[in-house]
Amino acid sequence: MIYGAGEMASGVAVRLFRAGFRRLVMLEVASPTAVRRPVSFCEAVHDGRVAVEGVEAGLAADTAAVPGVWAGGRIAVLTDPGHTSRAALAPEVVVDAILAKTNLGLQKDDAPLTVGLGPGFTAGKDCRVVVETQRGHNLGRLFFTGCAEPDTGIPGEIAGKTIERVLRAPVAGIVEAGLAVGTPVCAGDEICRVGGTPVRAGIDGMLRGLVRDGLPVTEGFKLGDVDPRGRREYCFTVSEKARALGGAVLEAVCAHFSEVPAG
Repeated sequence: MIYGAGEMASGVAVRLFRAGFRRLVMLEVASPTAVRRPVSFCEAVHDGRVAVEGVEAGLAADTAAVPGVWAGGRIAVLTDPGHTSRAALAPEVVVDAILAKTNLGLQKDDAPLTVGLGPGFTAGKDCRVVVETQRGHNLGRLFFTGCAEPDTGIPGEIAGKTIERVLRAPVAGIVEAGLAVGTPVCAGDEICRVGGTPVRAGIDGMLRGLVRDGLPVTEGFKLGDVDPRGRREYCFTVSEKARALGGAVLEAVCAHFSEVPAG
C-alpha cells in the first residue's frame, strides 16, 4: 500500500510493479494536485485508468473492487485520504510517499514493514525505514534509525535552475486556460491563469508539469515547472529522482521479504 499517487509515489510503484510486486494499491485524495500529471497514477482518480511508461493503474470504487483491478494487470488506485482502507486490505508493506515534509499519520506498526519517504519521519519511531529524498550523495539511502535531511525549501537544481523554474500561483483562485504539458515556452510566456491573473514562465524550456484546469489554489501554490533542458520526452517519463526512490523502496521491500537484518 502506497500513500499518495503523485510523481514520486508513482515512480516507486512503477519500479515495484516491474520487479514483480503486482498487488499494489495507492491511496489518494479526491482532488489530486500533482504537477507532473503524465507520470502520476493519481490521474486515474479523474480518468479511471492511466498508464506510466506502459504500467497501467485503474481506479477502484472501493476495497472490494481492488482484486478485480489487480486481475486486470493494473495497479489499484483508491480515493482514501484517511487511509481507512488499510484495515480491510491488511497490507504487508505500507509506504508513505506523499512527500508532505511532515508525517500525516503513518505509524510504525501500520504494517509489518513501514517506509517513510523524506523529512518528517524518524526510523524506529514513525516507521521502520526512512528513505532520503534530497538530491545529492545520499539520495535513495535507507535509514533504519534517525531521519532524512530536513527540507531546504529550495527546489532541486536542474541545469543550474532552481526557484526560477517553478510556477506558483500569484493569487488565490481557480486555475484556467493552461498550456499542454510538453509545450516549449520562453521566459515571459503565459502558461495559465489563476483567477484571471496570468502566470508566466520565468525561464526558457519545456513545460514539464502543470496542475489541472479548474483546480482551486491558494496564493503561492506550486502550479507547475519548466524544464530548462528542453527535452520533450522528459515530460512523459519517470525522472531520475523518482527512479532512485523507487529503487530504494524496492531494496527495503526485498530485504524485508528475504528476512535480511535491517542495516
